[in-house]
Amino acid sequence: MKGFHWLLLLFIAVPLLEIYLLIKVGGLIGAWPTVFLVVFTALLGAVLMRMQGFAAWRRVHDALLRGQLPALELMEGMFLLLGGVLLLVPGFATDVAGFLCLIPAVRRYAVQWLLRHAIITPVNMGPRPPPRGEGPRTIEGDFSREEERRPRR
Repeated sequence: MKGFHWLLLLFIAVPLLEIYLLIKVGGLIGAWPTVFLVVFTALLGAVLMRMQGFAAWRRVHDALLRGQLPALELMEGMFLLLGGVLLLVPGFATDVAGFLCLIPAVRRYAVQWLLRHAIITPVNMGPRPPPRGEGPRTIEGDFSREEERRPRR
């Protein structure tokens, strides 16, 4: 429930902040330049995300070819995706956060911070091996097969 409160606050605070910033910037430079700036940052972010996305995909592919698990590369890809989404949302605060996600040094720092502070839970990848000291369990028993008899007509 604790995470839900943060999410609710985020969905209320971010649009209010964006509206405030759009009004302030619009008052300083005018309405049309503000609209142009918002559209321009979205397009620029899409181009940058595409270029860096291909580079991230290449790093994932290279790590797989070397036989390594591309965990860091995939997490960087997650931040690239987040940055792209933030850049597509109209507003200046989300644009700043989106561009920060596209800066490689900032992205690597964020991934390393997340790995140090995240709670990682194991994923169930199939049946568990038996506990130590226990081998396979054998159940002894006898059985016999009875043929199914159908009534004659």
